[in-house]
Amino acid sequence: MEGVGAEGASVASPVAQWGHDVWRIYQYYLDKSTPHTVYRWIGTLVAVAIYCLRVCYVQGFYIIAYGLGIYILNLLIGFLSPLVDPEIDPSDGPSLPTKGSDEFKPFIRRLPEFKFWYSFTKAFVIAFVMTFFSMFDVPVFWPILLCYWIVLFVLTMRRQIAHMIKYKYIPFSLGKQKYGGKKSSASSSGSRGD
Repeated sequence: MEGVGAEGASVASPVAQWGHDVWRIYQYYLDKSTPHTVYRWIGTLVAVAIYCLRVCYVQGFYIIAYGLGIYILNLLIGFLSPLVDPEIDPSDGPSLPTKGSDEFKPFIRRLPEFKFWYSFTKAFVIAFVMTFFSMFDVPVFWPILLCYWIVLFVLTMRRQIAHMIKYKYIPFSLGKQKYGGKKSSASSSGSRGD
């Protein structure tokens, strides 16, 4: 009986080891892509274009596109929202500056940019793969879905922008304010003609 259990463990072990190695390589390249924001988003836009071309070519899978749109809208709300919502919990954690004289505090997102990018890209890749299975091609009248999604987007963004105006925050940290001081005279003294 020991031989059967040991044999099963030895067969499963290389498969599990291979899966673990593949995951480590994937994670390694994912970690290496972290500082390259522009290139990551260019790659994502290529994936989005391929998905859109696939949906236009097949002329179907509109329900997947609608679900993808709702998911992307949800990600966008997390990306534009502060980590600590002053409406819900005004006292704990890092807060948003409320006066112009307050100390500079960078905007901390509820959903960081890397996680937003990763979820965004993964969603489009999964939706692209789903377009190869006919069971996901549910016949729907796509103009109604599009109109409903646009209304949902406008209402959600209006609420989010009202929240930004009410609590006076901008979801993009541009750094500390820089003041224009005196220009250095190094450039003028370096170009002397002798």
